[in-house]
Amino acid sequence: MKVDLNDLNAFVAVARAGGFRDAARMNGVSASGLSEAVRRLEAQIGVRLLNRTTRSVAPTEAGAGLLARLSPALTEMEAALDTVNGFRDRPAGTLRLNVPVSVARLVLPAIVPPFLAAYPDILLDVVAEESFVDVLAAGCDAGIRYEERLEQDMIAVPIGPRVQHFAAAASPAYLDRHGRPEHPRDLVNHACLRGRFPSGAMPPWEFQRDGESMRLEPTGPLIVRIGGAVDLLVDAAIGGAGIIYLFEQWLRPHLDSGALEPVLAPWWPSFSGPYLYYPGRRLMPAPLKAFVDFVKAPAGLRP
Repeated sequence: MKVDLNDLNAFVAVARAGGFRDAARMNGVSASGLSEAVRRLEAQIGVRLLNRTTRSVAPTEAGAGLLARLSPALTEMEAALDTVNGFRDRPAGTLRLNVPVSVARLVLPAIVPPFLAAYPDILLDVVAEESFVDVLAAGCDAGIRYEERLEQDMIAVPIGPRVQHFAAAASPAYLDRHGRPEHPRDLVNHACLRGRFPSGAMPPWEFQRDGESMRLEPTGPLIVRIGGAVDLLVDAAIGGAGIIYLFEQWLRPHLDSGALEPVLAPWWPSFSGPYLYYPGRRLMPAPLKAFVDFVKAPAGLRP
């Protein structure tokens, strides 16, 4: 059976995006065009591939099976076609990255502007989310995560600072009213402002000093979903609502200004920085190769 490759691409785009509108936006085409392509494909093969409701679009069992078989083949085809980029003076195309919000805020700002200046023909499409995702199934070329959340069988390249710290802090007014903790165990008597991952898990607060380590599950008046709402935690801490525990780099401007005061600074833990990870396929898309080479190069030797 001979089918139109464009129709197959349309199906994959919609299935990955979970909807016609999102797929159209991500691929720069019309939603109606994608819908017609999928209908045409379903009619040709005689099987429904997508279940459509007014709120969502999801693959049927047959569609999920087809998607699983098509995705690697289409990815390899795109990579093969992308080798043409090697004959250009400058790499061109789209590079899609899936990253945590903390990386989008704290790591990429120092990398993205010079990278885009060096490669003006590359479109960088960044998806910032905290969920642990299969980057290829999500339609991305690569992801950035911390070591404990890296996908298996991926090539990992260090990106950004190699050592980071978590910090605890509160407003001076809050600490004047409630006292300044001298040991992590004192936090049980304080209002602690916490974050929750999309999975529902709430990361513990960890502290370490002179070989002693502690993991705490403090309580408090405010919990937000880790991601875009983290700034609400910061504002609440500045407003005197309680103690916050977050990346030191995120809190540093407020610590330097005096809006926040360090809490238990000798106990702040360190951890390794994030990694750029991507599949080790033979043909790497030119935009991804350019980004990997850019990240690996010392800042003074970058294009």
